[in-house]
Amino acid sequence: MTGQTVVRHGGEGRAFWVLNGLYEIKVSSEESGGAMTIIEMTIPEGWGPPPHTHPGTETVYIVEGKVRYHIGDQVVQGGPGSLFHIPEGVWERFEPTSTARMLITYAPGGIEEFFAEIGEPAQRRELPPINEELDINQIIEAAGRHGLQMVQMPGT
Repeated sequence: MTGQTVVRHGGEGRAFWVLNGLYEIKVSSEESGGAMTIIEMTIPEGWGPPPHTHPGTETVYIVEGKVRYHIGDQVVQGGPGSLFHIPEGVWERFEPTSTARMLITYAPGGIEEFFAEIGEPAQRRELPPINEELDINQIIEAAGRHGLQMVQMPGT
């Protein structure tokens, strides 16, 4: 499949509330011919994902806020202008230490279907009400169906 030209302005495209964050699809896998998915994520302090790996690469650019990234055995801090490129199969997780807005590219594409499964369509382009009752086991199970490996947070 061949990709197509995409022009998307703020507030356009599909958006989901996932893990208490707002995930806005900027370029879908379908639009890129499967090459990539680009998502703008706004995530509140303390609500990053559990440790996981991807079936492809992930490149994260921090637009706003601060993030503590756990990549393999490293722990690094990032803020506006920081970029992280994580190869396929590397265990990682991040913890926003303030509300963070990030632009993330996944290659190849397709991860938006995982987010659509575990999240819900965003009713507004803002953070959802905090849900303290997320079923992490259900999220881990869904991750496996989409080629991700995911485990419980350390200490839980």
